[in-house]
Amino acid sequence: MNLPIAFELTRIPAADEALREPVRDFLKSALAMRPADARARSWFAFDAAFSRRLGEQGWIGLTFPKAYGGQGRSAFARFVVVEELLNAGAPVAAHWFADRQSGPLILRYGTEAQRQKYLPGICQGTVFFCIGMSEPNSGSDLASVRTSAKRTSRGWCLNGQKIWTTHADKAHYMIALARTSGTAADRDRGLSQLIIDLSQPGIEIRPIVDLTGDAHFCQVYFQDVELPPEALIGEEGAGWEQVTAELAFERSGPERIFSSIVLLNAYLETVRNRREPECAAGLALGRIVAELAVLRAMSISVAARLDQQASPALAAAVVKDMGTSFEQSLATIIADLLGDAPSLVLDPVLYRTLQYVSQIGPSFSLRGGTREIMRGVIARGLGLR
Repeated sequence: MNLPIAFELTRIPAADEALREPVRDFLKSALAMRPADARARSWFAFDAAFSRRLGEQGWIGLTFPKAYGGQGRSAFARFVVVEELLNAGAPVAAHWFADRQSGPLILRYGTEAQRQKYLPGICQGTVFFCIGMSEPNSGSDLASVRTSAKRTSRGWCLNGQKIWTTHADKAHYMIALARTSGTAADRDRGLSQLIIDLSQPGIEIRPIVDLTGDAHFCQVYFQDVELPPEALIGEEGAGWEQVTAELAFERSGPERIFSSIVLLNAYLETVRNRREPECAAGLALGRIVAELAVLRAMSISVAARLDQQASPALAAAVVKDMGTSFEQSLATIIADLLGDAPSLVLDPVLYRTLQYVSQIGPSFSLRGGTREIMRGVIARGLGLR
C-alpha cells in the first residue's frame, strides 16, 4: 500500500555528521557566559555579531551554491548545524529567516541579479530578512491578503499592514506577500511576493511587547512605499505557489522539535547533580527521550526529501504538528516533576527558564501555521477533504 506520507529511516552521511564537533566547540566558547534562561530565547535572540561570526565559519547558507557565497552542501549539513545551534540555545534570530527560507526562495524563484545582490550577504551573516505574511484581522487565513502593490511608471506602490513580523525593526529587508491584482475576494489569485528595503520612506514599524516582556514581534505599516520593478520575486500572480514553497522550507527543519530543548537540558543538568534519583523523573524522561528520538528520525527523513529535491510539504506538516505538541508538553512535564520533588533545591536559572518556556510555549503551535492549518494540510494530503 502506497501511503501519501512516508518517513524512511535515514542516516546523516558521515561527511555531514563531521560538522557536529567543530560546531559544538565553537558554540561552547561563544556561549560560555550565556545562562540557560537567555539561551532558551534562541529563536528570538537577535545578535548580529554572533551571526557574522557564524557566517565567517561558513555555517550560514550551507546549501546555497558556492557561486553565491554558500558551501554547496546537502540539507543534512544544514540539519546538523541547526540542531547544534538550537540545542546550545544560540542566538539565531538575526540570520534565521534569511538562511531558512528567504535565501532558498530567492535562489529558486529570483532573478540572477537578485541572487547576486542578496545571497552573498546572507551567507556572510550581514544581511537580515523578515517575513511579511500575516495581517491584522486575518487570523490564519493567509489568502485574505489586503496589502496591495499597484504598478506605477517607476515600479510598484505598496500600501497596507503586516503583523507578527519577527524583528522587522532590526531586519534590512522584508519579503512580503501582497495583492498585485484583484481583491481579497479573489483569495489566492493575484498575489505576488516583493522584496522591500525597510529603510525606505513610508514604512512605520511598531514592536509588540509579548507576555514574556520581549518585543520581537512587530506590526509594519506601508503608506505609498515606492518599490523598483526588480522588487518582484518570480512571476506576478504566482505568489501563492511561492509562499507555499516558502512555508515548506519553514516547517521542514529540526527547529520544530527543539524550541524548548534548552529547558530540558537545564533540568537534566539539575537532575545529574542530585544524589538520589527519582523513579518518577526517570520514567518521564524516558518517555520524553523516546518521543524526541522518533520526531528527530522523522525530521531527518524530511531533510532527505529536501536533499533529493522532492517536496517536503506534507511530511513537514506532520512533523511540525507533532513536534510543536512535544515542545509545548516539555514545560508542563518538567513543572510537574519539580512540583513532585520538594527536596530538590531549585536553581533560580532553571526556574526562570521554565517560566519563559511556559509563557512562550503557546506560540509554538502558531508560528509557521497553526495546528488547525497543519491538520487541514495533512487531511488534504490524505485525501480526507
